[in-house]
This record gives sequence, C-alpha cells and structure tokens, in this order.
Amino acid sequence: QVQLVESGGGLVQPGGSLRLSCTASKIIFRMYIMGWYRQAPGKQRELVATITSGVSTNYADSVKGRFTISRDNTKNTVNLQMNSLKPEDTAVYYCNARELLTRTDFWGQGTQVTVSS
Repeated sequence: QVQLVESGGGLVQPGGSLRLSCTASKIIFRMYIMGWYRQAPGKQRELVATITSGVSTNYADSVKGRFTISRDNTKNTVNLQMNSLKPEDTAVYYCNARELLTRTDFWGQGTQVTVSS
C-alpha cells in the first residue's frame, strides 16, 4: 500500500512563506504523477499543483507565480514552496500520488496551513 507522509504546515502571517514536503514509500515513484490539493472549511478539495516524473508542472490559477512544486525522484519526495501567502490559502493540504496506468489515487493524511495575522 502506497504511503504518503506530509510535513511542513503551520501558521504564517499574510505575505509569508511555507514549504510543504511529502515523502512517498512503497511506490515506484517515477510511475506516479505527484500533486498537492487543498480543502478549506466548507469547500470541496481542489487542485493546487501537479508534477510529472518528467517535471512537467501544472498550477491552479490562484497560486500561479506564488507556489512552486518540485520533486526529487531519487528521494521519493515532492515539495510545495508557497510564497506570498494569503488568508484564502488557509486549508488542509493533501499530498496526492496518481498512478500513470490505472489512474489510481493515493492520499496523505493532510497538513494544516493557516494564513492569519
């Protein structure tokens, strides 16, 4: 069973930065598109960013220019650097692994990001 463990969430003031990390285990990492999703209270889970093993990236319009997704295929990790954070970025952030052939999704347990003064 694929395991995804996130870290790096917390409380930050508007305009600040945070870096989320996700480590995957029991996985052939290059066979998965990795991504970050988020869910704010009372809202549906939404895409933040994805990255393929060939490091092609995709971002939600709301985070373009502020967030950067990256992956290290030798360490089975995916990171999300979040800059210029806004209160509307407050949410639980989930690491996602999508298997290329079957499109099966695996999720981490989530990490809370709160942007508030």
